[in-house]
Amino acid sequence: MAAPIPRVGAPDHTLRTSPILDDEAELSLDDEAETAVCYFNGSSYPLESYVLSGNELLRCEGRGVWVRKGELRPDDLEK
Repeated sequence: MAAPIPRVGAPDHTLRTSPILDDEAELSLDDEAETAVCYFNGSSYPLESYVLSGNELLRCEGRGVWVRKGELRPDDLEK
């Protein structure tokens, strides 16, 4: 059985949170420096991790940015 996806709540802009991009967006070279982890509200997550912010599924991808992967309905989370 897979581990549950952490629920992280809404981004708190007073805490370190990596950029959150749409799936088709590109990160410019002027944005945050490349890291091997993503941050959400001060906590770090390894590359390829998933978190839930509300019903929005985010995946930590290369360069240490969150990429939106869609929304999950509450009944999807119970499966």
